[in-house]
Amino acid sequence: MVPESPLEPAEHGLAPTRKGWFVLNAREAPWVAREGRGVYSEFEGFDGASDFSQLGINVTILAPGEPMAMYHWEADQEDFLVLAGEGLLIVEGEERPLRQWDLVHCPAGTKHVIVGAGDAPCVVLAVGARDRSTGPDWGGYTVDEAALRHGAGVEQETTDPKRAYARFPKGKPTRYGEGWLPD
Repeated sequence: MVPESPLEPAEHGLAPTRKGWFVLNAREAPWVAREGRGVYSEFEGFDGASDFSQLGINVTILAPGEPMAMYHWEADQEDFLVLAGEGLLIVEGEERPLRQWDLVHCPAGTKHVIVGAGDAPCVVLAVGARDRSTGPDWGGYTVDEAALRHGAGVEQETTDPKRAYARFPKGKPTRYGEGWLPD
């Protein structure tokens, strides 16, 4: 029998205290505010007690023009579902508009990034496998003209996230902000 992981109040929201099943509302979860790159939920909490070892999952909210990440590829599958608003997908060098309920499926090795678009925030559910996307062979950031035009690209290929995100301040843990998610 898999035990339930209790949720305990922490500085930035409710967090699971150990591995196990739990139910956590996104508005009560801890979040990370990333200047210039939106905010995202941290369902696992910050101390790694629950450790989602097979799938990463979060809700990301992007203002128009904010990139979710830098243009990259990973050694595992990633999928994205637009829950609200509009986005711009840059995939394999092509630009594709995204709207509510669009699903983006990226098999392992697919170069991609999503940028907020339209006049309102873009809310995206992101899910990624974690079988091969950790360690030195996780993936990489590649140079792409479309990504660079939208502020979501690197000027030199790298596998080092610190280099890829050097122009952005480090994300800061925060509580959910009123009105971030649509009703």
